[in-house]
Amino acid sequence: MLRAAILDDEIRGSKLLAHKLAVFESELQVVGVFNQPALAADAVAGLNLDVIFLDVEMPVMNGFQFLEKLGSFDFEVIFTTAYDSYTLEALRLSAVDYLLKPIDEEELQTAITRLKKRVNEKAKYKLVKPEKKPNNRLALPTAEGVYIVDKANIIRVEAMSNYSVFLLTDAKKIVVSKTLKEFEPVLDDAHFMRINRSVIVNLDFVVKYRKGDGGTLELSDGSEIEVSPQKKEALLLWLY
Repeated sequence: MLRAAILDDEIRGSKLLAHKLAVFESELQVVGVFNQPALAADAVAGLNLDVIFLDVEMPVMNGFQFLEKLGSFDFEVIFTTAYDSYTLEALRLSAVDYLLKPIDEEELQTAITRLKKRVNEKAKYKLVKPEKKPNNRLALPTAEGVYIVDKANIIRVEAMSNYSVFLLTDAKKIVVSKTLKEFEPVLDDAHFMRINRSVIVNLDFVVKYRKGDGGTLELSDGSEIEVSPQKKEALLLWLY
């Protein structure tokens, strides 16, 4: 059974989403509904969540700032927003999906299907932990504090608006209020490559390349990342 929480500053919106999620009660349980980001930030750590349905636009603390305040988290995110002015492509990168309000039932079904696939892939990946390789360490400042991570444990870094999301081998995600461009100089060794404008990948975790205009990389955690046509040649030189 998947465990879910809802964070939306509008009480009506959170109740409506909880009502729509009741259709999936055989596979998903809503264990927390929050209308204040600060209260949610204090509570989610103890809920053992698989996913949070997260509103983007909220007063005082928006959805991105909420994730940054958590510092590190290992649940999935489905963004909900009434605005299509965001770079939805960037939102989708680290999130399971995004849903535009009013939320369509079919789109919600699709998001739940994607969520189950993501959670299953994560569970399989955790069963076989990759061998830890010696490497440099990287300091990641967040609203909660500074996380020190081994570069060898970074699977990929994804742009999320003006933030960067680090996805690690233990399935944790760390949100940092710096752009991807700011991390390129410190992730410039042979292990890392920016394969499109929104993602830097650790090439040690590549398991498959699918041909295409730019092609697609499959990583060992089950994620699939599109390669920019401009990066294709450099990537193939590394692969072969």
